[in-house]
Amino acid sequence: MRLLVAAVGRLKPGPERDLAVRYRERAAQLGRGLGFTACDIAEIPESRARRAPDRAAEEGAAILAHAAAGAVLAVYDERGRADLTSETIATRIGGWRDAGRSVLVLAIGGADGLDAVVRDRSELALSFGAATLPHGLVRVLALEQVYRTLTILAGHPYHRGNLDER
Repeated sequence: MRLLVAAVGRLKPGPERDLAVRYRERAAQLGRGLGFTACDIAEIPESRARRAPDRAAEEGAAILAHAAAGAVLAVYDERGRADLTSETIATRIGGWRDAGRSVLVLAIGGADGLDAVVRDRSELALSFGAATLPHGLVRVLALEQVYRTLTILAGHPYHRGNLDER
């Protein structure tokens, strides 16, 4: 399974970009032994349309262009679920991999959010909570969760789990 983070906007050089690169490289290296062929990032240009709905629609079409037939689309959206544990997310992703799904596209919308067409096409909508976060930080968090997912699937000690259960 190929992992692809499709994010609207470009990260400029700096700490967010450095962290994103670090987690992407870690995920790519660990994922090879787990049946994940790649961990890539597709930076989608921000739309220049005048109206917010038009911007979201243009950006959504670009995201969907990366989610060909058979791809799993998961989105980070303010209306997504914030209550899923990392273990639950890892189980879902591992299940898609084991079912022979070829690509998992993790989509991060632009400043105007995700178009409804993208949300409707997704198989999983996630959120990092009710607070509004900068898109660069969301990309870092999404890539960290990809890496964390792979460590859970590998039985690696990076993820400590719920400390209350110990």
